[in-house]
Amino acid sequence: MTSSKTNIFIRFSIITIAFSALVSCESNFREVQKMGFAEFAPSGEAEMINLKYTDSGRIKAVLVSPKMLDYATVAYPFTEFPKGIDLTLFDANKKKTFVKSNYAVSHKNTDLIDLQGNVKITNETGESLETEQLYYDQKNEWFFTEKRFKFTSSKGVSYGEGIDFSKDFKKVNSQKISGEVQQSE
Repeated sequence: MTSSKTNIFIRFSIITIAFSALVSCESNFREVQKMGFAEFAPSGEAEMINLKYTDSGRIKAVLVSPKMLDYATVAYPFTEFPKGIDLTLFDANKKKTFVKSNYAVSHKNTDLIDLQGNVKITNETGESLETEQLYYDQKNEWFFTEKRFKFTSSKGVSYGEGIDFSKDFKKVNSQKISGEVQQSE
């Protein structure tokens, strides 16, 4: 072979090898993308759920939701309720607290529920709280937010930004608050 034919052959071989490597890498990259997507897919999915949580034979909570996605196999497991929840909490005296939101995420390792979108909590005595985002600490039965809120009770209506309270509204700590509230005599 002449030197120019050898150079052309070598160049052609290098281009063929480079092209093969490039195509191979693209194929591997797509496989890696698929694996990443599959890894974050829910491990469980349910529609029209009605869950009852009991402790020592007593119902503590009832959760109703149109859709539930369970991500139990990810590093930080959680359960997502993309179409919202309707939650009823029961205290030791069977008094109820009602919680509604457009979206919710329950973080399994922390026992926190992140409620978002038109969050409203009411109880049997007519007290209610409305906000856009609220967290519920299941272990301590405590709600909290840094967002704006509206709190309504028999004493009046108050508005504020930042509040935390017990699920029965007996203990309330609020920040930046305004409104008309009657004093107890």
